Amino acid sequence: MCKKLVFGDIVVVDEDEIGVIVKSWDGDSGKTHDVYVRRYNTIKNYRESKVERYIVRHKYLNEEELNYQYKN
Repeated sequence: MCKKLVFGDIVVVDEDEIGVIVKSWDGDSGKTHDVYVRRYNTIKNYRESKVERYIVRHKYLNEEELNYQYKN
């Protein structure tokens, strides 16, 4: 299965951490991705098998999020 992850894709790593792909590598050991994870405040390298695409299907902003969205 080809995940076809690219720069800027939002992904899940380490089971519950959200990150953003900043670089992809295709080397001797297979495809890997450099992922910036906000909680870690750093870029870590992950094998493609350890990265899942972040999928949100029905996300609606609650009242607090709407206020923040329009005030900033």
